[in-house]
Amino acid sequence: MQRFLGLRDVELSLRQKLVGLDWSLITLLFFTVAFGLGVLYSAEGGRVDDVVTRQGVRFGIAACLMFAVALIDIRFWLRYAYAFYAVGCLLLVAVEVMGTIGMGAQRWVDIGIVTIQPSEVMKLALVLALARYFHSRSLEEVRRPLWLVPPLAMTLVPAALVVRQPDLGTALLLLINGIIIFFLAGVRLWKFALVLAAAVGSVPLGWQFLHGYQRDRILTFLDPERDPLGAGYHILQSKIALGAGGVFGRGYLQGTQSHLNFLPEKQTDFIFTMLAEEFGLIGGVLLILLYALLLAYAFAIALRAQNQFGRLLALGVGNMLFIYVFINIAMVTGLVPVVGIPLPLISYGGTAMVSLLVGFGFLLGVSVHRDIVLPRRAGVDAGA
Repeated sequence: MQRFLGLRDVELSLRQKLVGLDWSLITLLFFTVAFGLGVLYSAEGGRVDDVVTRQGVRFGIAACLMFAVALIDIRFWLRYAYAFYAVGCLLLVAVEVMGTIGMGAQRWVDIGIVTIQPSEVMKLALVLALARYFHSRSLEEVRRPLWLVPPLAMTLVPAALVVRQPDLGTALLLLINGIIIFFLAGVRLWKFALVLAAAVGSVPLGWQFLHGYQRDRILTFLDPERDPLGAGYHILQSKIALGAGGVFGRGYLQGTQSHLNFLPEKQTDFIFTMLAEEFGLIGGVLLILLYALLLAYAFAIALRAQNQFGRLLALGVGNMLFIYVFINIAMVTGLVPVVGIPLPLISYGGTAMVSLLVGFGFLLGVSVHRDIVLPRRAGVDAGA
């Protein structure tokens, strides 16, 4: 096994791993979450109620998981990447069989102690599986169409299961992140052009399979005024709140649209709108800059990694954060249809918080083990 240890011929001690953690990234991450708790406190009318308390407890649990994941040898995640992917698929199937219905959708599984959303688990499991697959393939193989069939199936199967819940937003997130990883792995651009052409050509067919509320969301995106008190209510109120905030905002705890309950889903999907009403354009830009710094750390860690698995894993986590942020902010500002994607580290939610912080655990783990070289063909053995 020693020949697979790359540049290091001994295991890192716990102390070495703790010292090797990127504590500046952790500080930035904790600051962002603390800012989110402050926004939730305002959303609850200046009260430390169940929402704020539960979010704080969830963050504490998720932070512990993040550190645990970061300190585990990266070769362990390489070895068991497909196993975690299989577990994620089984959980998605379990949603079909014994899923819990909430807010009109069947997306959760009650495992006794907690209720989890398997689609959030699959976001990380897919990144792990694709990172392992492309790690073990040469660039020449990646550019051959036949070698792309397995990773394409790995991406499409969970996306199809998530669509059935129905959760079109999360399914799109899985597909987009998968496509980006394909590109980063070296797949040629003309293949993406073919897929895009096929996707555009299938739009009329796909329209027939959309649920009624999904069609309404697309039509409302094109013309929010068509149903201002129904399907268009969310986005119209969101735009009113954004405009009311102006440049400097109304002030902390002073947002009228949110505190008078005109703004829907202010703790979850539309929390950025509430933030922008109270802190204005300045507050919104500052939050975006925090996200930009987190993304910069992710890409810097990926560039320093000495193995393809670590690079793709770090980039996959960074992509996931970017897609979350982009879709949520574009959604509440009316640039894309409303799809129900939370604002990472800010919105209220348990499974989303845990999955994202576990993702940052992988990111920190890649940083700690960045000097380990994993042979491309011996990827499985390297995790032994």
